[in-house]
Amino acid sequence: MEAVLSHLRGAIERGEYVIGDKLPSEAELCRTLEVSRPVLREALRALQTMGLTVSRTGKGTFVVADAVDDPTFGDYAASDLLEVRRHIEIPVAGYAAQRRTPENLDHLAHLLERMERETDTTAWVAMDTLFHLAVAEAAQNPVFRRVIEEIRDALARQSAFLNELGGRREQSNREHRAIVEALTDGCEHDAVEAMTHHLDRVEKTLTDIVRPARTGTRAAPGPGRPGTST
Repeated sequence: MEAVLSHLRGAIERGEYVIGDKLPSEAELCRTLEVSRPVLREALRALQTMGLTVSRTGKGTFVVADAVDDPTFGDYAASDLLEVRRHIEIPVAGYAAQRRTPENLDHLAHLLERMERETDTTAWVAMDTLFHLAVAEAAQNPVFRRVIEEIRDALARQSAFLNELGGRREQSNREHRAIVEALTDGCEHDAVEAMTHHLDRVEKTLTDIVRPARTGTRAAPGPGRPGTST
């Protein structure tokens, strides 16, 4: 899938398909690239997430941009999602370290163990969102949980994207374990640091994925908008 995505993305960024062009049909692309339809569809979904194409039911896939700007996960742009996550999940981790109950810790430890054993990406992604909900629950403030619940679909889409294209699962497991250890120790500072590191790595991986193929052709992002990602 990564090879198909790289091929199609490169063709768009090189101008082989320009804005407004319709990509070849799925059947034609499968024949040309010698891949199965499920693999092709994953790549096409990734192109759409990157904002390079849109899919129009019954009409096909059309190019709408010639460079990746800000991926979209569900209803939210990646940059908006990360901005909110930093303002919510980092302090939430601190509160959770102070307020977590034995039941909260047992639930988080159980989730973490399941995630570390899981090999199916779809199942892992589902547990990833449950993990972040569980941290919010440990903060003992229902408003925090409601906020995470609101962005849950976007978190799942982002998680799947990062795992498919950035190989984030093992690294994310280690970061989650550091968060749980800080909560278990009841150390607010360590919990805040662990969650900050986790979100930093999410941003770094996403930035690496969406970085333009034409290195150096775009200006650096302005202040307040962390890169082209999150």
